[in-house]
Amino acid sequence: MKFAPALFGLASLLAWEAAVRLTGVPSYLVPGPLAIIAAFLADPTGLLTSLGSTLLVTFAALLVAASLGVVLAVAIASSRLLPAAIQPWAVVLQVTPIVAIAPLIIVWVGNPFASLVVCATIVAFFPVFANTAAGLASAPTELADLFRLYGAGRFATLRLLRLPAALPYFLAGLRISGGLALVGAVVAEFVAGSGGFASGLAYRILEAGYRLQVPRMFAALVLLSLAGIAINLGLGGLADAVLRRRGDG
Repeated sequence: MKFAPALFGLASLLAWEAAVRLTGVPSYLVPGPLAIIAAFLADPTGLLTSLGSTLLVTFAALLVAASLGVVLAVAIASSRLLPAAIQPWAVVLQVTPIVAIAPLIIVWVGNPFASLVVCATIVAFFPVFANTAAGLASAPTELADLFRLYGAGRFATLRLLRLPAALPYFLAGLRISGGLALVGAVVAEFVAGSGGFASGLAYRILEAGYRLQVPRMFAALVLLSLAGIAINLGLGGLADAVLRRRGDG
């Protein structure tokens, strides 16, 4: 039943529209799907341009988070001292609410785009780092002993054994970080929008909220939801393709 989610979504939208019309709820409280579509069609260029801005921050942050996560995971896998030095700070970044430090980052970095990328990177970093580190440590001990028996150096063992073993873990972490990067970008844009930086869909949501344009707010939220679904499916498809090509699928 591959069409079950689409059919359930369609039925939910029809029930939502019917409930709004039957109860007479005004659109400034709960708009129906048709009102949301009309709000989008009233300014599709503006909303899609803002979506593009948010996605640019998202993918830039995801790239930085993936690169930084892999580098640090390899570093702690190659040393006995670095795990004790790096892992606590990685956990600190994970548990620190980005909404609390985003204003400071925006002030410190200065550049609006770079500050948004930094905020989203902090949110998206940990899954890639933790999963890749776990994958590097998951290489079978007997194979590591075999590499050592044949005189393979640390770099050769990393390249031929540990990195291939970590690939599925990395791809799983990347899929999680894709959604988190979008969340981080939106949260940072909310803070930046409150400070006067007009950027991304979060700013459009704030703007619509100030003007009580609730259908427009919902239209922006729907675009963000669809973008999150597309990112998740895209990264999932990438993982499947890579693992299938490698022979794991």
